[in-house]
Amino acid sequence: MPAADIDRASLVVAVDGPSGSGKSTVSRGVARALGLRYLDTGAIYRALTWWVLRNGVNPVDPAEQPAVVARLADFDLRISADPADQWARVGDVDVTAAIRQADVTAAVSAVSAVPQVRAELLRLQRRLIGDGGIVVEGRDIGVTVCPDAPVKIFLTASAAARAGRRALEFDQTDDGAVAAVQADLARRDRLDASRAASPLAEAADAVELDTTKLGVDEVVAAVLVVVRERTGVAPGERIGDPR
Repeated sequence: MPAADIDRASLVVAVDGPSGSGKSTVSRGVARALGLRYLDTGAIYRALTWWVLRNGVNPVDPAEQPAVVARLADFDLRISADPADQWARVGDVDVTAAIRQADVTAAVSAVSAVPQVRAELLRLQRRLIGDGGIVVEGRDIGVTVCPDAPVKIFLTASAAARAGRRALEFDQTDDGAVAAVQADLARRDRLDASRAASPLAEAADAVELDTTKLGVDEVVAAVLVVVRERTGVAPGERIGDPR
């Protein structure tokens, strides 16, 4: 029997884990299967990082943290909540591709570590989540953003598997490229796990899934089992306006 019968429209599924563990792909799959909205909180931080860089701020320099915070005032983000059609816009600029570029990736952990940034974007994330009906993925969802979520998943994978997946996304599969990606992932993990404000962490009541040897469909199926066991919600029709 489920631990609690929860209305689909109020359901929040929190998915956390390090880069390359499969969070985005799995979360979109779960959202599609359950007919829920989807929020990639990492894309929000990436969009702000793009905005900061566009305005000539070097967020990696600690002395420029006040300038990073200042850019929050004119950060105008719109982001899709449709798991089948992901996009992000800052003002009138489509940044869907730009926020995945190397310069943003190199700087996003520095932006994410600024306490004022996390406080402001936490408020934004909670507004976007609203009353629920959503799968939310990130690094501090179960602990900080949605601590009361009835379903919390923490995805893990070996360092080699994570690096291989991330390198494959960029068609860089030679040994040197994979090693470089693995080193960068390790750097980001250290930064994200050691920051003072909302570090990467696994909630005490999260279900941990190791995706190292599992395909996407297998992980999605495992998450759906947890959702059904904890809430009684099973795959069904989409609810609400996905945007």
